[in-house]
Amino acid sequence: MSSPRSVLLGQQDLDRIEALIRHRDTGDTELLFDELDGATVLPDHELPDDVVVMNSQVTFVDLDTNIESQVTLIYPGDSAATSNSVSILAPVGAALIGLRVGEHVEWPLPNGGQRRLKVVALRKPQ
Repeated sequence: MSSPRSVLLGQQDLDRIEALIRHRDTGDTELLFDELDGATVLPDHELPDDVVVMNSQVTFVDLDTNIESQVTLIYPGDSAATSNSVSILAPVGAALIGLRVGEHVEWPLPNGGQRRLKVVALRKPQ
C-alpha cells in the first residue's frame, strides 16, 4: 500500500488487531500487516483526536469519483455492525486505520487498479 502518510496507532488498538490477525491466513491480512509494520504506536492517551481508531465513524471522499461515504471501522463479527460498517480486515478498513483527518491513502484493488480516498471528518467512539 503506498501512502503519503505515517500510520498512528494507540497501543490498545495495536494489541487487539495483532491478536485478531495472529492466526489468520496472511492472504486476508497482508495489507493490514503492512500498515501495522509501518505504524508509530503511542499510548492511547497521547493519540491525537483526529486519528482514525477502531469504532470511529469516518467520512471520506473517493478522490477519483468525488463520492463521499461514511463508515464505522469495526472488528469482524462485531455485534454493533450495520450496513455502514467496515471490518478492519477489509482493504478499506486496513487503509483507514491510523489515518488523520485531511490525509489521503491509496491501496490496491483485486483487479490490479488503485483506489484513493481522503478522510474529511471523524467521530470517535464514546
